Amino acid sequence: MLFGVQQAFAQKKEIVQFSGVITATGTEIEVPYVTIINSSFGDQLFIANHEGYFTFVAHKGDVIKFSSIGYKPFEITIPNVSGDKYSVSVEMESLVEELPIVTVGPPLPWASVEEFTAAFLSLGEGTDELLNARRNLSPEALAALSNILPRRAEEIGSFNNRMNDVQMYNRGMRQNATTPFLNPFAWGQLINQIKRGDFSRQRLKY
Repeated sequence: MLFGVQQAFAQKKEIVQFSGVITATGTEIEVPYVTIINSSFGDQLFIANHEGYFTFVAHKGDVIKFSSIGYKPFEITIPNVSGDKYSVSVEMESLVEELPIVTVGPPLPWASVEEFTAAFLSLGEGTDELLNARRNLSPEALAALSNILPRRAEEIGSFNNRMNDVQMYNRGMRQNATTPFLNPFAWGQLINQIKRGDFSRQRLKY
């Protein structure tokens, strides 16, 4: 019933095309994606675009609220203007909130940054880059990493290609060894037989 009364009251109010651009106070920087609520007409929700521009149908006398993270809420009432269009330039003020100071961890034994730097440098650990590189590239370190790190796709593909090449080479070698026409020893034996005359007509007679 209340909704019906609200709708009937809204129908008596004159409709207006409400539009405008939202910028930050004192600048020409647009505020994007501002939430716009028409609190006088069922809390209708609208969103400004990425350039801060908005346009929607409202009624004269409606209360429009603007809100966005990092800016103070802003409210405007559509006046009783002549015509059915009303444009406005909305300026939203930046909201700056000061957070309380937070101390992380217990108090440090060093009174200043300089004392901490001097104490850190006096440790002398890890300053030799060549020694660190030798430790990281030692056989023991590489063996330990090979047991932990997974194989990369490139490494697996390269290994498979090498294995395929080896299999193809071995298959070719086996074919060359079993095929007489490709066996150099068979050719040598044939030449020796021809020189000896093993295939002469006299010897082939039965």
